[in-house]
Amino acid sequence: MSAPTTFADLNLHTIAPEITLLVLLSVVLLIEVFSRSQATRLMHLITVVGLVVVGIWQAVASASLVPTVGMNGLTVIDPMGALLKSGAAFATAGCLVYSREYLQQQRMGFGEFHLFALFAALGQFVMISGNHLLTIYLGIELLSLALYSAVALRRDSVVSVEAAMKYFVLGALASGFLLYGMSMIYGATGSLDLATISDKVSSGGAERLVMVFGTVFLVAGLAFKLGVVPFHMWVPDVYQGAPTATTLLIGAAPKFAAFAITIRLLVSGLLGVAADWQQMLLVLCVLSLVVGNFVALVQTDLKRILAYSTIAHMGFMLLAIASGVVADQAGGAVDAYASSLFYVFIYALTTLGSFGVLLLASRQGYEFASLDDLKGLSQSRPILAWVMLVLVFSLAGIPPTAGFYAKLAVLESAVAAGYVGLAVFAVMASLIGAFYYLRMVKFMFFDTPAESDPDTAPEASGESSSGEAEALVGASGAAAAALCPVQSSVLSVNGLAVLALGILPGPLMTYCVYAVKASLAA
Repeated sequence: MSAPTTFADLNLHTIAPEITLLVLLSVVLLIEVFSRSQATRLMHLITVVGLVVVGIWQAVASASLVPTVGMNGLTVIDPMGALLKSGAAFATAGCLVYSREYLQQQRMGFGEFHLFALFAALGQFVMISGNHLLTIYLGIELLSLALYSAVALRRDSVVSVEAAMKYFVLGALASGFLLYGMSMIYGATGSLDLATISDKVSSGGAERLVMVFGTVFLVAGLAFKLGVVPFHMWVPDVYQGAPTATTLLIGAAPKFAAFAITIRLLVSGLLGVAADWQQMLLVLCVLSLVVGNFVALVQTDLKRILAYSTIAHMGFMLLAIASGVVADQAGGAVDAYASSLFYVFIYALTTLGSFGVLLLASRQGYEFASLDDLKGLSQSRPILAWVMLVLVFSLAGIPPTAGFYAKLAVLESAVAAGYVGLAVFAVMASLIGAFYYLRMVKFMFFDTPAESDPDTAPEASGESSSGEAEALVGASGAAAAALCPVQSSVLSVNGLAVLALGILPGPLMTYCVYAVKASLAA
């Protein structure tokens, strides 16, 4: 008989970030229960500071971590995972900073939103550390349930409740795909451990046909989590229907976890059937680039535009992942996966700032969400307009922003893998997508502010008529209320970071290469 497992065998230090987040979540929950009317500022401060500390901790740790398996093979820590956890923690903290005034003005559950954000972050951490199919599924469900609830947080809004129902139903369908695929992989290999699955597939000890079917269902589930075509139907509806704060919570940080499980499952576990899932990723990439960029051209809602933009950007990310292995040759895998990792960081940073602008431009009783709301923004709120200009240029891939270098790195990986035609197609799709990004710039800097109609102005309880007029300042071009200094500073740093990483992308890209190489080599 084997010796019983001890705490030392579990390597509990491998889940130290998850334990830290769980303790932070418990503290915030206690504050919410016992001091909810007096301690909103304290709750917000503790949550943001805690996430920033965890982010710094993981960023520093990623430079010296030795890949280690813990919890009897259920989890793993490595430089790539620590770097992704750092990004997820910082993105969640940024979301909470941008959302603070919005949550209070829109009379949403302030404490509940912070708890959902922490639960979502915990789910992302579990996904990133997953070294076992059940661990990954546990993280996915923990993240998903928190986001379902956050979408429906504005209970008096029919649109938000409808979006939550769509998200829940389609999310359950995607979870079914994942579970069915995992069960087929277990049937083909007799294991749920990724390392064992990889060994069985590489040695030919797995049933080939069953593995292929399992991989198909697994990729379908991953495609839903990434929001790529044809599993994208939830993205525009949920982005538009959810409160803007929740849309940001969905759009930025979870992409780190989605990237992590894509690499863990397809590269660490199923590299032996790369020829099968690679072709699927290429098809998903092409469809996402086409649908994301073309459908966004006809949208007038800013959140729907950014939703279809997300679909197109995830297509770019899949192009890099699919370029890692060609004809069973993995010589360019590290550069391809590092390019994809760099792209996820830049995308999350840009998305964080873009929705941050929408949040800071919103006022009580008024959602800054229409394309017409951008008219004259440079006159009424110049800080928001100039930061949005940098972020939009980055999304379009215009130099010298970080988005340009991120797309260039992905295209280089595709060309190195022999996908020259696909790289040209991606460039053409990006040129088409640049139209709706530049249209936003035209609205902000070259159009005059739209005059608000007092008969159709949205009502805000407890506000006078002058207060209602001020609430519509984003649309009317009237003098805007001053931004919160903290939020203004964070937004400015966000915009400058996108610009700085475009001018000097080398350090972050080098770090991504190191993290991927050290993690995959183990």
